[in-house]
Amino acid sequence: MSSTAGTTRAFAPFEWLIALRYLRPRRKEGFISVIALFSFIGIVLGVATLIVVMAVMNGFRQELFNKMLGLNGHVVVHSLGTFTDYDEVAGRVRGVHGVKYVLPLVEGQVMASTPATQTGALVRGLREGDLKSLTAVSNNIRHGTLDGFDGEPGIALGSRMANDLNVRIGDEVSLLTPRGPSTALGTAPRVKRYPVAAIFEIGMHEYDSSIMFMPLNETQKYFNQPDTVTVLEVVLDSPDEVGDLGPKIAAAGGPSIYITDWRQRNATFFNALEVERNVMFLILALIVLVAALNIISGLIMLVKDKGRDIAILRTMGATRGAVMRVFFITGTSIGVVGTLAGLALGVLVCFNIERLREFIGWITRTELFPAELYYLSQLPADMNPNETAAIVIMALALAILATLYPSWRASRLDPVEALRYE
Repeated sequence: MSSTAGTTRAFAPFEWLIALRYLRPRRKEGFISVIALFSFIGIVLGVATLIVVMAVMNGFRQELFNKMLGLNGHVVVHSLGTFTDYDEVAGRVRGVHGVKYVLPLVEGQVMASTPATQTGALVRGLREGDLKSLTAVSNNIRHGTLDGFDGEPGIALGSRMANDLNVRIGDEVSLLTPRGPSTALGTAPRVKRYPVAAIFEIGMHEYDSSIMFMPLNETQKYFNQPDTVTVLEVVLDSPDEVGDLGPKIAAAGGPSIYITDWRQRNATFFNALEVERNVMFLILALIVLVAALNIISGLIMLVKDKGRDIAILRTMGATRGAVMRVFFITGTSIGVVGTLAGLALGVLVCFNIERLREFIGWITRTELFPAELYYLSQLPADMNPNETAAIVIMALALAILATLYPSWRASRLDPVEALRYE
């Protein structure tokens, strides 16, 4: 019998049979069954929650990233003096390989008002062709059109600002700025009325409620900046190449300019998101760790309860390795099935995250994702395959590690001691 046991291959059918039998304990072992159930549920919820939260935070970051960079240049070119030679500088910068387009821009703060109300706004002056090249705006025109934008003075504003001002296409908005004409008594404020030519909706609350566009030549007149611009905004083929292209753009622009890029302008914001994302991962990973600890406690109790069975197996010729594998299979099965179930649940929730948000909001009669606080109008979820795989591997590793000590302890049980008081 011992020679047969010695030649028995690892993970033989009888080991699986016994292990799966232990996963279906009898009535007197109900407490052990409850611990195993809690371990399974803990792993399912831990894995699913990790996948969903990481996907939402990735989606949140990506949506903000796309909308911010969709409206702002990846590199901003500033002049050390008055930016009068902007067309020449823009032409040289366009020649840099990897630059998609260059936008001369005049920017200024105004007070926008109607007979109904008033609000602060950021005016950005662009040429019609340059504004249309900003697909975040031109592809999201809800009312009106950008055609002929340079021809007549008019403004394009966000949907939320239009709602705040209670205006529609053709209505006029009064703009007030302190940067008016120079007089003997100083700079006089300027007030001028402009018709609404277009209303856009980017989907980011901060932009839809605070930004308006105006033709470049009209903006230069309005802010008393003839033949000059505030900055040049440079859009690259890939924003990730800003580190390599930045020095080339600065060299092409000449000694009278300096540059900043999107990483510098948004460093604090994106760093805060990254820190929050890492902390959330660590906190939620504790759910999986607690479930793994439950596997340890459940298996230890199972080993103590099955001491007589282990002794009988050993006297029948089962090796210590076979006993260890039996309990290893028992514990690992909980972890593997729980991880796969958690993966399926997490993927299902991610693909239906917006419907779920709307349903919970309808049930609770609350707005779960207010755009005023979170900047975006929808709850995004972007599953990263590498990150999801890392979560699954982590859960499986914890489940496997949790089974090693109880399985080793079962294999070291002395048959004589186990049967002495039977």
